[in-house]
Amino acid sequence: MRSSTGQHWIALDHVRALAAFSVFTWHFIHGETGYPVALEGAPALFPLAILDEGHVGVSLFMALSGYLFAKLLDGRSIDYAMFFWNRFLRLAPLLILAVVLADIGRALNGEGFNPWPYCREFVLGFLLPVPPLPNGVWSIVVETHFYLVLPLLMKASASSRAALPIFLAAAILMRGLFFLEGGTVQVMAYWTIGGHIDQFLLGMLAFRYRHLVQRNHVAAAAVALAFALFYYWFDQAGGYYHVGDTRPGASLWIILPTIDGIAFATLIAYYDSSFTPRADGISGLIAKAGAYSYSIYLLHVFVVFGAADFINRHMMDLSNFYVACLWSLLCFAAMVPVGMLSFRYLEAPFLRLRRPYSRAAAAASAPQSILTSG
Repeated sequence: MRSSTGQHWIALDHVRALAAFSVFTWHFIHGETGYPVALEGAPALFPLAILDEGHVGVSLFMALSGYLFAKLLDGRSIDYAMFFWNRFLRLAPLLILAVVLADIGRALNGEGFNPWPYCREFVLGFLLPVPPLPNGVWSIVVETHFYLVLPLLMKASASSRAALPIFLAAAILMRGLFFLEGGTVQVMAYWTIGGHIDQFLLGMLAFRYRHLVQRNHVAAAAVALAFALFYYWFDQAGGYYHVGDTRPGASLWIILPTIDGIAFATLIAYYDSSFTPRADGISGLIAKAGAYSYSIYLLHVFVVFGAADFINRHMMDLSNFYVACLWSLLCFAAMVPVGMLSFRYLEAPFLRLRRPYSRAAAAASAPQSILTSG
């Protein structure tokens, strides 16, 4: 994906592809009720526990957003009105289509079709702390909440290097107080900006201190190993559905967004600063999946449960975790052409309307702004 400044980093497309695949696989293997793969237990190959807890893919997207926008905006004078306009052009067309398709699906299931309540729900989804929106749209709303506070974060970060850590500490403290008051914090930690703000902030901090992990393979391996072992334990303990509101481990959700953010932000900074992936071959194919990850993320929910059910009933038993993951990889690959079509014919025409929001970028690319914004 090229930004409106024309910048493009294949390594970050790889990260997008991984995030989309983890969410896709979580939905494919577990559905909504632990079908076709039961929710209990964890895979013996412990790094794959992260796929068994694929909700962390959302956290990976959020950490990547913080890192990416810190990279894009670093040292630049920003026209935030144009920045918000560009984000609207990037997100809105497919977002609206996904909501409309979900509403049509509800109507076909007998709930009737009255567009006004749906429109009201759509607007409220951007205003309420917990977005009442279908499929993966809620997470896009959380990201737009981040965009709204981004100018404040960038200004504060430029004024003091302690600002972002202070915001991070405040977010953790807020969740702790919320837990003490209500005895639960999982909804806030996973479904709102109140939890995911950690990943945005840590992504921004990772870009600032990326030199600490550049080519530091030992440190990156240690972080990856510790994170994989943690999620193996988390998966064994009951995972997302059981280490939450109804068990003693509920307090873990106070810091779980922070744990996700530290690991993902560190590994993103390491990968981006240590490697220069090729644009062809396997690397290029993975980058394509990443480039179309927004389309895959929003559209896969309409087919992923049905695909798993069809394969399980008519082709092969998917109750084995490893078999289901292999099938998930094949089905994810089949979603890439769908994402390509969505990007090319729905998203790209609007992206051509973007303009550089950085003064330096605008000065450098003014004669060809439409071409570089594609």
